[in-house]
Amino acid sequence: MATYDLVIIGTGPGGYVCAIRAAQLGLKVAVVEKNATLGGTCLNVGCMPSKALLHASELFEEAGHSFAKMGIGVPAPTLDLPAMMNFKQQGIDGNVKGVEYLMKKNKIDVLVGRGRVLGAGKVEVTGNDGKAQTVETKSIVIATGSDVAKLKGIAIDEKRVVSSTGALSLDKVPERLIVVGAGVIGLELGSVWRRLGAQVTVVEFLDRILPGMDSEIVKQFQRILEKQGFAFKLGAKVTGVDSSGAKLAVKVEAAAGGNPETLEADVVLVAIGRVPYTEGLGLKEAGVALDERGRVVIDNHFATSVKGVYAIGDVVRGPMLAHKAEDEGVAVAELIAGKAGHVNYDVIPGVVYTTPEVSSVGKTEEDLKQAGIAYTVGKFPFTANGRSKVNQTTDGLVKILADAKTDRVLGVHIVGREAGELIHEAAVLMEFGGSAEDLARTCHAHPTRSEAVKEAALAVGKRAIHM
Repeated sequence: MATYDLVIIGTGPGGYVCAIRAAQLGLKVAVVEKNATLGGTCLNVGCMPSKALLHASELFEEAGHSFAKMGIGVPAPTLDLPAMMNFKQQGIDGNVKGVEYLMKKNKIDVLVGRGRVLGAGKVEVTGNDGKAQTVETKSIVIATGSDVAKLKGIAIDEKRVVSSTGALSLDKVPERLIVVGAGVIGLELGSVWRRLGAQVTVVEFLDRILPGMDSEIVKQFQRILEKQGFAFKLGAKVTGVDSSGAKLAVKVEAAAGGNPETLEADVVLVAIGRVPYTEGLGLKEAGVALDERGRVVIDNHFATSVKGVYAIGDVVRGPMLAHKAEDEGVAVAELIAGKAGHVNYDVIPGVVYTTPEVSSVGKTEEDLKQAGIAYTVGKFPFTANGRSKVNQTTDGLVKILADAKTDRVLGVHIVGREAGELIHEAAVLMEFGGSAEDLARTCHAHPTRSEAVKEAALAVGKRAIHM
């Protein structure tokens, strides 16, 4: 029987990063993976392949609509969808091989099969051949991630009614695409297929898109998407999809109920969120407690209700973000190794990788109002940013929220080109408890989009220069 210091179930960003950090700290580590490739949802059918298609489709749209005004004359671009999918697959393969290399480099054993917690110190691994082995370990980390949330009464076949997985591998551009859910995944994948030629309608149960993000930023972002060609049906729900005809007949009615209407579609993307993946892990039998949403219950040190068993990532509380899982993976590895491990949940950035991007870190205005915290606001639009003007990419703004008494930055929200990159100077500032004044007095290179962040910080003190 194999014996380890740590066995991790799942090799997504949380699991494989946890394994590497634990190995760096001298622990004997094994990872358990049920799929043929490492990297979990993120590398195989999530974050990474979607970014490949977002990038390729953005260039396709730019070549078709933006090159001419810059004096670049090219024939109208033609779409070779199989080649674009091959480009996506090359990216997946490169990342997966990178994780395989890191496992070997750090002398981490990879156990292929389905992991099951038998109790403290024991994990059963059942291979594809049905043969099971039991490994003994001092500690166990559950890092199994999440799965697609299903919509009641609507069957996903990954051909015409698809989840995010199927939406990454369509064999042709749908004439009409209906996206159910106006969250990050739906808007990103909707963007891909809109750029490639689909008419996109987004149906959202709530009365707004991107729930949880700053409402002012979101309203401006929705207007930008509508200008791009998105159609939105907010405060609405999909109650059925009839797939008997050549086209899908999608029944939509008001969220509060009412007379339904039928929309025609070639493909329906169900993107209503994700749920923790705990299937077949034996958690109930092992005594590992779950909460009412099916998440593994942990304390502030990632420990479950069973001694020596820990959990991280999408399978526990908090935002379902790969980088959150990575930070938790590092923290729990350090704690298991007897070090100090910690995650600052107040400074976890979030990004929507559309064009333009939307990014945020820290509190929204709604959060601060609800908590009764007095705050000041500084805003700066990209229309007043020199670099954005000359590149003609002026959609969006930077918004900074600071404590009214201390000037400490509590939240930053950006919609604009490269917002996902710009957000990190705010994250670093906030990690060190910095103020808007600190940011405003930090010299920024000219001409860059980052200057809009500095100007927004100046605007907190009502002294923006270029506005």
